[in-house]
Amino acid sequence: MENVKKLLRCISVLTLLLVCGAFTAHAETVTGTVVDDTGEPLIGVSVMLKGSKAGVTTDIDGYYTIQVADTKTATLTFSYVGMEPQEIKINGRKTIDVTLKPNSNALEEVVVVGYGQQKKASVVGAITQTTGDVLARAAGVHDIGAALTGNMPGVVTTQSSGMPGDEEPQITIRGASSWNNSSPLVLVDGIERPMSSVDMSSVQTISALKDASATAVYGVKGANGVILITTKRGTEGKAKIDVGFTATMKTISRLPDKYDSYDALTMTNRAIEHELALNPGSWNYLIPQSRINKYRYRTSIEDIERYPNVDWRNELFKDAAMSYNAYINIAGGTNFVRYYAAVDFVNEGDMFRSQNPGRGFVNGFNYNRLNVRSNLDFSLTKTTVFKVNVAGSNGVRKTPFSASGEYNVDWNAAQAWAGVYNSAPDQFMPIYSDGSIGYYPEFASQVVNSVSQILTSGYMNTMNTRINTDFVLEQNLDFITKGLNFRGMISWDNLFYDSKRGVQDNYSGYQNKWIDPVTGEVSYKNLSDANTNFDYRPMDNLSTNGGEVINWKTQRHVNYQLQLNWARDFGKHAVSATGVWTRQEDAYGSEIPRYREDWVFRTTYDFDGRYLIEYNGAYNGSEKFGKGYRFGFFNSGAIGWRISGEPFFKALLPYVNNLKLRASYGEIGDDTGDRWLFMDQWGFGSWNGSASSAVIDGSGRPGNTAPYKYYYQTIMGNPDAHWEKVKKFNFGIDYGFLNDMFAGSVEIFKDKRNDILIKGSERSVPSYFGGSAPTANLGKAESKGFEIELRFNYPINKDMRVWANMNMTHAANKIIERDDPKLKPGYQKQAGYAIGQHKSYIDAGFLNNYDMIYGAPAFETNNEQRLPGDYYIVDFNGDGIIDDNDSAPIGYTTTPQNTYNATLGFEWKGFSVFAQFYGVTNVSRVVTLDSFDKQLHNVYNLREWWSADGSGEMLVPRYLSTPNSRGNGTQWLYDGSYVRLKNVEIAYTWNAGWIKKLGLSNLKVYLNGNNLWFWSRLPDDRESDHGYAATAYPTARRFNLGVKFSL
Repeated sequence: MENVKKLLRCISVLTLLLVCGAFTAHAETVTGTVVDDTGEPLIGVSVMLKGSKAGVTTDIDGYYTIQVADTKTATLTFSYVGMEPQEIKINGRKTIDVTLKPNSNALEEVVVVGYGQQKKASVVGAITQTTGDVLARAAGVHDIGAALTGNMPGVVTTQSSGMPGDEEPQITIRGASSWNNSSPLVLVDGIERPMSSVDMSSVQTISALKDASATAVYGVKGANGVILITTKRGTEGKAKIDVGFTATMKTISRLPDKYDSYDALTMTNRAIEHELALNPGSWNYLIPQSRINKYRYRTSIEDIERYPNVDWRNELFKDAAMSYNAYINIAGGTNFVRYYAAVDFVNEGDMFRSQNPGRGFVNGFNYNRLNVRSNLDFSLTKTTVFKVNVAGSNGVRKTPFSASGEYNVDWNAAQAWAGVYNSAPDQFMPIYSDGSIGYYPEFASQVVNSVSQILTSGYMNTMNTRINTDFVLEQNLDFITKGLNFRGMISWDNLFYDSKRGVQDNYSGYQNKWIDPVTGEVSYKNLSDANTNFDYRPMDNLSTNGGEVINWKTQRHVNYQLQLNWARDFGKHAVSATGVWTRQEDAYGSEIPRYREDWVFRTTYDFDGRYLIEYNGAYNGSEKFGKGYRFGFFNSGAIGWRISGEPFFKALLPYVNNLKLRASYGEIGDDTGDRWLFMDQWGFGSWNGSASSAVIDGSGRPGNTAPYKYYYQTIMGNPDAHWEKVKKFNFGIDYGFLNDMFAGSVEIFKDKRNDILIKGSERSVPSYFGGSAPTANLGKAESKGFEIELRFNYPINKDMRVWANMNMTHAANKIIERDDPKLKPGYQKQAGYAIGQHKSYIDAGFLNNYDMIYGAPAFETNNEQRLPGDYYIVDFNGDGIIDDNDSAPIGYTTTPQNTYNATLGFEWKGFSVFAQFYGVTNVSRVVTLDSFDKQLHNVYNLREWWSADGSGEMLVPRYLSTPNSRGNGTQWLYDGSYVRLKNVEIAYTWNAGWIKKLGLSNLKVYLNGNNLWFWSRLPDDRESDHGYAATAYPTARRFNLGVKFSL
């Protein structure tokens, strides 16, 4: 019987094996690889057999293997965080390779906020976020600030110069609400640092925090908004190497149009004829037509040099200049360490022609920058992560040598491009055939030969070297309570500023020459050697400078942060809390360090993704204020209602997939201003700083000579000086419908700033006060406006997509109070007008005859110099005289109130194209381009001059007479509105096929352009009134050819 049981068991086991073998014989293996749209393998993709619980995940190479019973009818589903899921029928195949595309909605779910991240659906603050890839569209632009233009609603950029290495713009968020400081706080990986310390290829995301709820956790530094830059980090997986190279050709966008010699002399005669009524003897200054003709019909070198017709733009600037950018990034990691490393090099070429004196060096402008970065994440345990970030930046800017050092660099540089604005075409030759340099004897010290300025200035290198180091410890504290974690950080930043390293050539003895066009007589500046009295012989007087560290620009920063976070979900309830302590020590040169300390917190509550509440607070300390005012508590709150999450809403409007209302209100402090405002400050010696003598003169102020020294008060302190306070209100609507085919937001905001600090030198005090008044909190201002954003995304099919991003921002400010003299007329006060409001003498049409002149208000001085064709200047105060009291507010400020952006794109398989338009309105610019300055024949072709029939758009420039300057009215106050084709790109990306044989994951080749088209009423391409003498290094138009690939 026992043997029978054993036999039955053997038969049962054999039967079971046969059944299993038969089943296995019918199951088939399906394999494949899952990659992203760049060809990179995706680790951990979920591969499931639809309709069952069978599934696998991809390995480190994106590879998977799955057993399928029936490959003819089965379907596999592929899903991965941040990617669009796919369902693929097997149809009998044994190998299925899949490419997952990014899910735009999922990518936007996580937003970088102050000291953390939040799901976009739960954000109640006014936050705009973009990525480094979006900024990289700015063709050939290597400054992050300049690349932000138009890409973030509410963020307004104003660029003041196209000089290599000096292209970082002024940035404001939602306009200015204080005249002391309107720049936002910029943080790189949580630490205050300049944007130039980061290269474009290392940027992961950039967030702009705009309202009180979003910025409150940054305390006083966030009063003007916050820009958060997050750099890339490594992820677990095999190393990914990204390489990019661009070559950029730069040309000049727009310069003022000027007449050549022939037309300028013709217009000179017209101006002289216009003045004959004032001075009949002006006939003697008329230029014979026979001489004018010689400037156009020149047949020999002698004629060319005697009758110059210099195109200063062509003499100074190249047709094109080249710039280059190359970078290499590597990222990857294991379960112990993740790494990201980057090297980025930028070379910005000079648009000026190389005036090489042949003495072993090259003059002009140039900029080279090398950025390096290493971000390391160590998983010390399953709950402990240690991060080390090390970044370095070295930038070298070349400019003409400034013998007087840093204080005069802008003036020296401005002389290089002054010729294209101020030099007459018939003035002199830049360089004569005998090697002499052109000059104008009558105004030798005032009329600049810009070619000579570059030729004889040598060069100077100014070097910025920055080293940033962060150490971060993150510890999960779930063993105390679930959802609790700790983060501590310490950072050290150092900046070294080295200048005046180069060749000084300011005193080399070049011969200067001028040829009188009337007589042909040659004039030389140097007739004989001053030491020997022999004939003058040009000689070199070069000197090399080893450079020096500029002490007051050397910086050191130390930052400490301790942060405790807690977040838990209780069913439909989600609660989080964050507490942060920060301490910052900053010092410039050898000064005593500046200290700031902040204690901040944030709490949030989310019920079922529908009802959202947030409360923030900050306890800030500043050394600038005295006892009782040094610390301040500022707080904000926000609420949100995601209506689209309500059950009733889905039934009513099923095509609206997202609709959220949110509002925030709060108060933030600002300690902008000088140090130790509460303290009196004293000096020792005499008033002029001499330690050898001092005296009290009759005015009661120290003088220059005396047999003794003493202490004297230099600054009067104000023990009641305290925080500026800005109250911020924001109401926003986030929307998305038709599955986010259309999405965007609408924001309405208002900032009201009280207790604005006014410096003593800007206060209204009587002259007998005896010195500068103390700084006091006497100002009030407000800023308000709105933002509108619309995003469009329409996938036509799996290979084709059309998209668009459009936004518009309106931000206007007004001064409420600013310590104006009480008895001043309202139009002369600053209160009631915008910060930086332009003022001018207002013209009301032309005075077409002498009757109109006699009936018009008289000028205080030079009234007898009036002529028909002058402006009627409004007597604003009605006293019958045009004087300083008639200058009145008109136009706008230098910061645009309205900005517009529209980006349109199309993608088909690997091909992509997009165009970005950007424009501004409600902005004014002062551009003074006065013809015939110093009676030179420098004539601008701007608008039609007035003529006797009453036509024309501007005054006839004066050649000999000197009318009252108030008579210019508003002719130099331009409407600064513009529209520009900011960026255009055509690209093709290969993700498969032949590039795989080359060992590449993807390859992108692109051709793009920046600032390709510009429309404005301005005579040149400018975004500000900045720059010496109202001019600046020309704005560039860029054409860019680039290639990117991954290994």
